[in-house]
Amino acid sequence: MYIAIIADDNKKELMAQFCIAYRGTLARHRICATHITGKYISDATGLEIETFLAGSTGGAEQIASRVAFNEIDLVFYFRSADYDDGAHMGESSLIRMCDVHNVPLATNIATAEALVVALEGGALNWRELVNPRSDYNTRKRNK
Repeated sequence: MYIAIIADDNKKELMAQFCIAYRGTLARHRICATHITGKYISDATGLEIETFLAGSTGGAEQIASRVAFNEIDLVFYFRSADYDDGAHMGESSLIRMCDVHNVPLATNIATAEALVVALEGGALNWRELVNPRSDYNTRKRNK
């Protein structure tokens, strides 16, 4: 599965701790993240992470675009509750794309832990059928 990770500045440490705790599960999947968050998590966990632009320069929009093309299966976005409305223009687009394309989205650690437990238990395997980049669909096309 493709997992996207984003964390606002004051949530990066919490995201890193979450990723350390669930490193074993995350290591079995492909992960992408906004640039600074990806570097932060990679340094903390040793996980290989594909990085996009920083969130403030369009990284959230890049991830939203991948969600729109059904190329992301799960999003962890730890966001700050204290921001002005103009600071996170990509946030509403990302949340909307997750809603439109039925991509599970966690915006806090409680929901993220519920989703990672579902991921571990196979409850999110249905995403393999709809993601055109999934191993399931790649094997099917190559036959």
